[in-house]
Amino acid sequence: MGKIIAIANQKGGVGKTTTTVNLAASLGVLEKKVLLIDADPQANATSGLGVDVDSIEKGTYQLLEHTMSVDEVTIKTDSPNVDLVPAHIDLVAIEIELVDKDNREYMMKEALKNLGDRYDFVLIDCAPSLGLLTLNALTAADSVMIPIQCEYFALEGLGKLLNTVKSVQKIHNNDLDIEGMLLTMYDSRLRLSNQVVEEVKKHFADMVFDTIIQRNVRLSEAPSYGESIIKYDASSKGASNYLNLANEILKKNKEKV
Repeated sequence: MGKIIAIANQKGGVGKTTTTVNLAASLGVLEKKVLLIDADPQANATSGLGVDVDSIEKGTYQLLEHTMSVDEVTIKTDSPNVDLVPAHIDLVAIEIELVDKDNREYMMKEALKNLGDRYDFVLIDCAPSLGLLTLNALTAADSVMIPIQCEYFALEGLGKLLNTVKSVQKIHNNDLDIEGMLLTMYDSRLRLSNQVVEEVKKHFADMVFDTIIQRNVRLSEAPSYGESIIKYDASSKGASNYLNLANEILKKNKEKV
């Protein structure tokens, strides 16, 4: 089976969905087969890939309920080599519905076990919380990528997330790795941005990706057109950043094999 990476941070607005969509598109143009699973009830990854959320009748909700297989809920996207398990606002109910179920943390892991070798990477866009949806993603994943925005409260809540990761490693998923911490929304003109980069690298050293995602207007515009940055403006700084990240991940995982 391909590598499963959960993109998680309970803080909102740190670039989780932007990273998931654009990393998927970047890996796709580098000729890797990618499945993106939208595990956020806001469904921004779904709309960010040009899919009309209101038209969704099956997706992550049915996958976690085990009423449909991963094949039945997967759809093609306009991004080369990228398939999608879409989300809908109904997904917000899943936390309540799973709460009384046995092995509730393993619903996604169980649903993905028959994927085989169809995909090189499975990326899970997590909700901005540490609830059952995120717990399911971390239990199913091989590793977790943590986006951190280069702003004042960047490290706030990071300790809580890392404690959750440790807890999942201890109880549900011994093999869960930290893929890396990704610095996002970097503005080289701001002293604060540079201070955050220094602080994160000082504390977490090798866990931080070399690639830094810079603030980029084109990156902000792309979702409103339902396109990844690769499709929207392949010559932009944002596209270059995410292609660099994709190459860094490929290099890192090749070294591990």
